[in-house]
Amino acid sequence: MIQGLIGKKLGMTQVFRDNGRMEAVTAIEAGPCVVSQVKTADKDGYNAVQLGFGESKRLNLPERGHLKGLGQFKHLREFRTDDVDDIEVAARVDVSLFKVGELVDVTGWSKGRGFAGVVKRHHFAGGPKTHGQSDRHRAPGSIGASASPSRVVKGGRMAGHMGTDRVTVHHLEVLEADPEKNLLLVKGAVPGARNGLLLIRKSGGGE
Repeated sequence: MIQGLIGKKLGMTQVFRDNGRMEAVTAIEAGPCVVSQVKTADKDGYNAVQLGFGESKRLNLPERGHLKGLGQFKHLREFRTDDVDDIEVAARVDVSLFKVGELVDVTGWSKGRGFAGVVKRHHFAGGPKTHGQSDRHRAPGSIGASASPSRVVKGGRMAGHMGTDRVTVHHLEVLEADPEKNLLLVKGAVPGARNGLLLIRKSGGGE
């Protein structure tokens, strides 16, 4: 059984439950996806389904050969599954895979922030604001010992590239699933910017 879908983040809004409680939700364009490849434990070492999503204007020759007769997909992603016996190439999967009240895990890529300092990236307090420290307000301070080990130890929290990390948010409740509109509403926020790629899996549905 296929455990997930590829989708695109549309943005956030709010909905009201039957009891009148308002919930912040993320709207996701989930699918439709097409099965582009089925991997089996006998042949590939593990069971998985590769899904295609979105339309690409240009594909190179290997991509065309791989997707021959299936379409020109912009995104291809794998979803692990326990059983692939009933899954066939070219099968169509839509948002009806998820039911209202079900819990899902959503994977996305966080917004890129470029090169960031330690105050923004690691929430350092910064240096003193008085006593003559006029240019140390957002500096990291000491990054090593004075004598031993006479070098900067690897792994220290320093300034650097921030964002564009793969992030997964677990156990988000499905509040609406509309196959006609390919629309999925999940409670809470998901990683990434608007129009960002998302992988939506049933909670506990493998990698």
